[in-house]
Amino acid sequence: MARPRRIDVDLVAKAREAAAQAQDLQQLRMAQAVLLPSLAQLTLEQTATALGVGRATVARLQTRFRQQGEPVQPAARSWGGRRHALLSAAEEAALLAEWQAPAERGELVVLTPLRAALDRRVGRRVKPSVVYRLVQRHRWRKVAPDTRHPKTDTPGQETWKKKRCPKTWRPC
Repeated sequence: MARPRRIDVDLVAKAREAAAQAQDLQQLRMAQAVLLPSLAQLTLEQTATALGVGRATVARLQTRFRQQGEPVQPAARSWGGRRHALLSAAEEAALLAEWQAPAERGELVVLTPLRAALDRRVGRRVKPSVVYRLVQRHRWRKVAPDTRHPKTDTPGQETWKKKRCPKTWRPC
């Protein structure tokens, strides 16, 4: 069984005031997120349907209203995004800029030194998968070298094969 809902009379009074003075849709929703469950005895799901938002958003609106007391301009959303990023996108781009010139000249960029530079920049060791995801995020791709050397002399190799002395079997 769910725990019983506590209705704070002061909070409901503040929510009524806020709903009457709301100048923004977000401010009105914050007040309604408190008023509907307390006055109309609605569940979070029913409140979410009435407000046109998700169930989790109703809980966030209630929490924000309780923390602020009076509704003000809502803060930016805190969910989503790169929460565990080691570097910002600009810092990552600056780190890769050192290797961009050789890569554009056609030189091979090996990820081992790139990983060492990232280790120094972050201040701790990082796994190789972090480096692979970093280069993928910045649209770098793996380019394999050619299967043959550009200075290969194919006709010369064929003549060498033909001039070789064939092995002969001799009786003992």
